[in-house]
Formats: sequence, C-alpha cells, structure tokens
Amino acid sequence: MRSMILFLLFSFNTLMLLETSHGFTDESDRKALVEVKSLVSEERRVVLSSWNNSSPLCDWEGVTCGLKHKRVTGLDLNGFQLGGMISPSIGNLSFLISLDLSNNSFGGSIPHEVGNLFRLEKLDMSSNNLGGEIPVNLFNCSRLLELRLISNHLEGSVPSEIGSLTKLVIITLAKNHLKGKLPASLINLTSIMKVNFGGNHLEGEIPGDIDRLTQMVSLVLPENQFSGVFPPAIYNLSSLKYLYLEANYFSGSLRPDFGRLLPNLQLLHLGSNFFKGAIPASLSNISALQLLSFNINNLTGSIPPSLERLENLQILSFCNNLLGSQSFGDFEFLGGLENCTQLESLDVSGNRLGGHLPTSIANLSINLKVLSLGENFITGSIPHDIGKLVSLEKLFLEKNQFTGSLPTSIGKLLQLEALVLGSNSISGEIPSFLGNITRLDILFLENNKFEGTIPLSLSNCTSLRYLTTGPNNLHGTIPESIMGMQSLVELDMSGSSLTGSLPEDIGGLKHLIRLSVARNKLSGQLPHSLGNCFTMEIIALQGNNFDGAVPDIRGLKSLKSVDFSNNNLFGSVPAYLANFSSLEYLNLSDNNFEGSVPTEGKFQNASIVSVFGNKNLCG
Repeated sequence: MRSMILFLLFSFNTLMLLETSHGFTDESDRKALVEVKSLVSEERRVVLSSWNNSSPLCDWEGVTCGLKHKRVTGLDLNGFQLGGMISPSIGNLSFLISLDLSNNSFGGSIPHEVGNLFRLEKLDMSSNNLGGEIPVNLFNCSRLLELRLISNHLEGSVPSEIGSLTKLVIITLAKNHLKGKLPASLINLTSIMKVNFGGNHLEGEIPGDIDRLTQMVSLVLPENQFSGVFPPAIYNLSSLKYLYLEANYFSGSLRPDFGRLLPNLQLLHLGSNFFKGAIPASLSNISALQLLSFNINNLTGSIPPSLERLENLQILSFCNNLLGSQSFGDFEFLGGLENCTQLESLDVSGNRLGGHLPTSIANLSINLKVLSLGENFITGSIPHDIGKLVSLEKLFLEKNQFTGSLPTSIGKLLQLEALVLGSNSISGEIPSFLGNITRLDILFLENNKFEGTIPLSLSNCTSLRYLTTGPNNLHGTIPESIMGMQSLVELDMSGSSLTGSLPEDIGGLKHLIRLSVARNKLSGQLPHSLGNCFTMEIIALQGNNFDGAVPDIRGLKSLKSVDFSNNNLFGSVPAYLANFSSLEYLNLSDNNFEGSVPTEGKFQNASIVSVFGNKNLCG
C-alpha cells in the first residue's frame, strides 16, 4: 500500500513538472490575461480592475476556471464596451474552451495565435471593429462548435480551410466585407445546423451539393450578390426552418411543389430578387410558416386563396410584384386569411390588384398591426367596418382609386400611428374624428378631393410629425392650433384655397424641417417668428399673395431650398443667403424686390438662384 502511494505521488509530481516545463500553468494564464488587458484602450481598462495580482485568477471578471486544474477555460467579455486591440497572447490560454469578446469595439485584426487554442469550442467576436482577412490558423481549432464573427469589417474570401471544422454546428460571418464564392469545402460541415453569411459581397451560385448538410435548419444568405435560379439542392433540405435569400440576384421560377419539399419552414424570405412566375399554391402545406415574404420580385398571377391554411402566419408580404389583373376577384384571397388569426402584417402594395376591397377585410386577425394596400388599382369606397381592426398601427391605402368619404369607424383605430391615403379620389370633409387618434405620427391626405376646412381637432394629435393635407379642395384659414403641435417635422398644406395669413406662432415648431403652403390664397406679411425654426431645410411659400419684406431667417443655417416666388414680397434681397453653405435652390422670381442683386457666394450660380420677374431689381 505504501509503495502504491509513493508511486502515485511520484506520478503526480512528474505530471506537474511536465506541465510547468512547457509553460502550462495558471501563472502563464495570468500573464496572458495581463497582456490582453494591456492592449485594451486605457479609458476602459477600469472595467477589468479585478485583473490584478491581489485577486485570485479565477475570481477575475469574465474569467471561468476548470474545477480540477484551475486553468482558464472560459473568457466572457461580452458587452464590456472594451476598445483597443486583441492581444496575440490570448493564444496562450491553452485550456480555453469558450472565448466571447462580442459587443465591444476591438479593432485591428483577429490574432493568428487564436489558432493555438486547440481545445476551443466556442468563439464569438461579433459586433466589433475587426478588419483584415479571417486568419487561416483559426481553422486549426478543430473542436469548434460555434464560430461567430458577425458585424465586423472582415475582408477577403471565406477560406477553403473552413471545411476542416467538421464539428461546427453554428457559423455566422454576416455583416462583413467578404467577397468571392462560397468554398466547395463547405459541404464537409456535416454537423452544421445554422449558416449565416448575410450582408457581405459574396457572389456566384450556391454549391450544388449543399444538400449534403442534412442537419441544417437555418440558411441565411441575404444582401449578397448570389445569382442563378433558386438553388435546386435547397429543395432537398427538408429539415430547413429558416431560409433567407433576400436581396440577391436569384431569378427564374419557383417549383410548384415548393411547399411539399420544404414542409418545416417557419420563416421564408425571398424578397428583392428577380423571381418570376406564379406563387406556388403548395406553400399552404407549410403549416408552421410564420413569415412569408416574396416582396420586390416579378411574380405574376393571383395570390393563392389556399394560404388560408397557414394558421400560424404572422407576416405576409408580396409587395412590389406584378400580381393581379386589375379587376374584380384579385382580392379573393382575403376571405381565406380570416383563418390566419395570428396575422400581424399584410403587405400587398405595389401590384396590379384591382376591383373593390371586399368587406371581409374587416374580419382579418384582431392582431393585425400593418395593412398595406397602396399603389394598386382598387376602386370603390373604403369598407365601413375597417374600424374593427382595432390593433392597426399602420394603414396604407395610397395611390389607388378609392372614392367616397372616410368611414367613421376609422376613428376607432386608436392605436393608429400612420394613416396614408394620398393620391385617391376620396371626398367629403376631413373628419374631425381623426383628432381622436392621438397616437398618429404620419397623416397623408394629399391629392384627393377633400373639401371644407382643416379640422381644429388635428391639434389633439400631439405626436404627429408628418402632416400633409394638400393638394385638395380645402378652404378657410390655417388653424393656429396646428402651430402648437411641436412634434411636427413636415407640414404640407399646399395646393388648396386656404386664405388668411401664415400664423405668427409658426416659430414654435422647433423641429420643423419642411414647410409648404404653396399655391394657396394666403396673404399678409410673413411672420417674424419664421426665423426661429432653426431646423428648417425646405420653405415653399410660392404662389400666394404674401407681401412685405422677407423676415430675418439668417439663423436657418440648414436651409437647402427656399421658394418665395409668385408673391408680392418687396424690399431688398437678403444678402446673407449668399453664405448659406447648404443652400441648393433659391427662387425669388415674380415679386417686387428692389435694389441690387447680391453678387457673392450662392448668387454667383444661376442654376441655384432665380430672381426674374422683379422689375425693380438691378445688377
């Protein structure tokens, strides 16, 4: 027994001597981390104040040690807001299993020495400022299960050596500057489940044998330059749940049996490509589908009524295609969508959908937040019961052929933030009940046949930033209460028959960027307080009967466009406008200005400044 104890003690001491002779001690880990800290930007080193000689190594912030050998096995500095560089000494943490440096501001390149961490299973350097190429040495880490380098400035191609990481389960290299083609060796990653190369400059076709990656559940390749037809091999990846190919150059038609081949999809986004042909009716077989987006393609034909079987659908977008026939029946699919009780967003804008909007639209999901039908060929009136969609936050009906007045039930849409009705033939008065929708941020009513006056109740919409009421057939004065809506960024009341003056309190609109009351019948002097709208970039007052001198607007340094033409303004041309560096357009034509035209700065450029039609100007 005694001899056995002596043998064990001898063996343990020998092992310790071997580790020490190769530098494999906790002291080498301590030294490596101190060197890591030394390259962290000085102003953020305080975050690592626990990394000092008086504290045990395993108590240092972000450090995890093994239970037996007390060596560093994990380093988690996620979100510490550290800057500086990543020290090559990090490669000396030879027992490291997990390294997470994500959500910091590290610059420079990824140290080649990271490739020495042969025990490493998780590497996350996402959301930093790392540049250069992905070091080939990195692929010596043959035990890697997760590799995350998303949101950096990495360049070059995806190294072919990536195929040596045969245990890899997750790889995300999205939002970098990678280019070239996907390496053929990618098919060696037979354990891979999640791939994300989105937001790079990758090109070419998807490898034809990618279907060997039978464990893959997520393939995310958006915002690249991939081309060719829809990759045929993807049809064989029946385990896929998430497929994002939007914003590439894919073309051709989708197979009619698409939905039978990929039955487990939950999120499908093929938008911003060049797909043509019909929407596969078999999509209705993908019962777990939550997001379906084919926006901005060249799809034709009708929207399949069979989509009613997608009871889990939350987002449906077919906007900006060539769907529909500009006639009755194009909205037949809406009736079936009543079964999609989880639907939150429906966007079929920018197509060829015509005919009346069916009353069944009021039976869509109570959870619907976004309804976008703009830029189609819809006729008739807006359904009276549309107010049943009480969760609506955004309603877009612009650029159609709607007639009749606004249904009173719209006043029940108290969650509405955007109501966009421009470029239709809607008539009647602008209803006062719009003032009940106090969460409105955007209200566009332009290019319709509204008449009457601008309702005072609009001033109740204290969150309104974008208000457009013209052109229409409106008359009366501009309500002074509108000038109390301090959230306004853009105010357009042009192209009507408004009378009276521009309210003096306009100077209270401290966030106003664009003001247009052009082509009305407004008169009187321009308010002096106009010069207090310091954020103003565009002033369009042309085509009215304003008189008097131009108020002092020298404080509006951000002005880009000023149009005072076709009024009765007089006095001298404001010489200080010559020094407005951002000014791109100045039209003072057809007024009664007098004196000399300034000759400095912007006034030297005839393509920017117009002053004709002022008979008393000289120079």
